[in-house]
Amino acid sequence: MERLLPDQVEIDSLIDKLYRQEAGKLIAVLTRFFGAEHIELSEDVVQDALTEALSNWKVNGVPENPSGWLYTVAKNKALNVIRKEKNRKAGTSDIAHFLDSIWTTQPALDYFFSEREIQDDQLRMIFMCCHPAISADSQIALALKTLCGFSIKEIASAFVTCPENIHKRLVRARKTIRDHQIQFEVPVGNELEKRLKAVQETIYLLFNEGYNASGGDMLIRNHFSDEAIRLTSIAVSHVAIKSKETTHALLALMLFNSARFAARTDEYGNIITLEHQNRLLWDRARIREGFIHLQKSHPHQFVSKYHILAIISSYHCAASSFESTNWIGILHEYDRLLEIDDTSIVRLNRAVVVAKVEGAGQALAQLEEIDDLNDYHLYHSVKADLQTQLMQYLAAIDSLQCAYKLAIIPAEKVLIKKRMANCKKKIQN
Repeated sequence: MERLLPDQVEIDSLIDKLYRQEAGKLIAVLTRFFGAEHIELSEDVVQDALTEALSNWKVNGVPENPSGWLYTVAKNKALNVIRKEKNRKAGTSDIAHFLDSIWTTQPALDYFFSEREIQDDQLRMIFMCCHPAISADSQIALALKTLCGFSIKEIASAFVTCPENIHKRLVRARKTIRDHQIQFEVPVGNELEKRLKAVQETIYLLFNEGYNASGGDMLIRNHFSDEAIRLTSIAVSHVAIKSKETTHALLALMLFNSARFAARTDEYGNIITLEHQNRLLWDRARIREGFIHLQKSHPHQFVSKYHILAIISSYHCAASSFESTNWIGILHEYDRLLEIDDTSIVRLNRAVVVAKVEGAGQALAQLEEIDDLNDYHLYHSVKADLQTQLMQYLAAIDSLQCAYKLAIIPAEKVLIKKRMANCKKKIQN
């Protein structure tokens, strides 16, 4: 096999890329080998394979097929584990015995590492990570670690906590899997539909962490949102899941929203609001894909919050300009959303649209009826925007000061400071 000349920076970059792309797939397959209770062993084997790749490639150069090399090493390490554990303590799954025979080992490896089986195993992993017995915060941490290839440090940074807290969440999740004997499988029948809702919720939380980061230095984390889209694509294309309408709607929503990422910040990471975005930067191919999945969701048959949010986002994507946006249609969708998801966040977002349709005064009156978002910076930011439209600049500055204290992302703080400066100029003029 031809070898490329080794370059330390290139090798480090390639290893990182491989970990992102392949670790989740390998961990899923190996968990099927070792059993759900040994998920940490699967992670260790993959990490060992990557460490070996880093060491080997520094000396011998990068192989022509790095992914294939990594898979081969991971397979061999898995076989070594199974063969050392003759009593099957680390290989308790119903397929492990196929890997301990000279007659069946190679055919079994070819089968279980086939593209179709890897996709099936990733879906099994999704359902295992999102089991209702596992707490919500631990579900997301486990999914990010095992399915998406994020390090504990990266997960901690994303959720503005220390690595030790994320480690504890992962320990709790793995203990829950063992204690509840959670199986590495896709549930069937009514249990599948019930569990699918938890999967959708976890994936949507993951997407939102990429769309509007809750912490760290960046407003947008494309890799989080891309992973959420990838995991949803696996679910929506799998033959085991029959009722896919809501999953199609979720995928459409994420495609519409992510299509606008490139226009949401400038080259320095500063926020560009929807009104001032360059719509030529929107990903039209992704928007078209979003409409395809929205059509497949059949929203006239069953309406979930994902259907309505996808329709709202589609209105934005379809508008040629901010001014031509169908605000009346969007307000109608928010009214429908309130019927099934009457939360303060929905009412906050609806108030923004009310301002476009009925005026800022009406919107501000409705906003002031929300009494449980005083610790949320966007509540004060929206309030300031409405006050500015009503030329209540002193009140707007007060609201912006509250928003500034509560905001975490540096880019959000920069935007708030600019808005405060504009209000002060209005007062002076």
